[in-house]
Amino acid sequence: MGLIRSIDLFAGIGGIRLGFESAFGSQIETVFASEWDRWAATTYRHNFGPSPEVAGDITKVDAADIPPFDICLAGFPCQAFSFAGRHQGFGDNYKGQSRGTLFAEVVRICDHHRPRAIFCENVKGLVRHDRGRTFKVICGAFEEIGYKVFTRVLNSKDFGVPQNRERIYLVCFRDDIAPNAFEFPTRAGSEARLRDILEPAPIPARYYLSDRYLSVLKKHKERHEAAGNGFGYVVRSLDGIAGAIVCGGMGREGNLIVDPREHSMVPTTNIRGSINTEDIRKLTPREWARLQGFPDSYALPVADTHLYKQFGNSVTVPVIAAIAERIKDTLDEAQ
Repeated sequence: MGLIRSIDLFAGIGGIRLGFESAFGSQIETVFASEWDRWAATTYRHNFGPSPEVAGDITKVDAADIPPFDICLAGFPCQAFSFAGRHQGFGDNYKGQSRGTLFAEVVRICDHHRPRAIFCENVKGLVRHDRGRTFKVICGAFEEIGYKVFTRVLNSKDFGVPQNRERIYLVCFRDDIAPNAFEFPTRAGSEARLRDILEPAPIPARYYLSDRYLSVLKKHKERHEAAGNGFGYVVRSLDGIAGAIVCGGMGREGNLIVDPREHSMVPTTNIRGSINTEDIRKLTPREWARLQGFPDSYALPVADTHLYKQFGNSVTVPVIAAIAERIKDTLDEAQ
């Protein structure tokens, strides 16, 4: 196989790109990327360099202006279909734009360029959204432009990271080279636990909860439990795994840990009360990066607030790499 050219749509911070580069090595080159969140684009540029330039709103890009490519990588926005969101699907509205219909941009661009393969990732909720009709529309759109679609729900915990994160993966091959079947990987890497991804002590004091905030979380959870609900903060066992990390809401509070290693009890940020004496803290952005399988060489150039959002929205790199290896094998066989 010669050089494979790829494009990175809805690129985020480049997790899908990292997975494909892991599988294809020097045989793959990214020739176009787009991401409309400026902070995510900042992190992307910092780690991958200035070329290709990261385009903004993909709906404003003419397909003819995108260089020819062989593989389309697309983690199109998932919030419209996520159980953590409002499930609005194609009716979703965010800043005047429907995130639920942005997959159509992938169809538009791929219909013009006819790449050999298309790879997409989204939340598991996409499969069941609107009783399966949404997913049927998306798969049907790719089939209509001449692609055979293969799908599978995979869990990140089966790929060497301690995170329970189920996602749907779509692999599409152009009809003229499509195999009769495509076997998704189901497991890769060794089993991992939360203690395997912890940063060395001492962890900065700002990651330890204040006693007042911890008290608020406890009362909030008690109210929900009394009402028969399961909402509330969660302290994870270091010998267990994390729940799916998500941006916003209870993303960080859903994956708290007890870390009794030596750390400062002197606040370094403006908090109410004192640092809690139960050693309860949130995971750091680097630990979130590790939960997603990003290498420690991956730079974190922006503020924590942005990093939590970025990794919560990103993909688990080892899962992508394992699927990409199977895609590479299929394209090799189609030569």
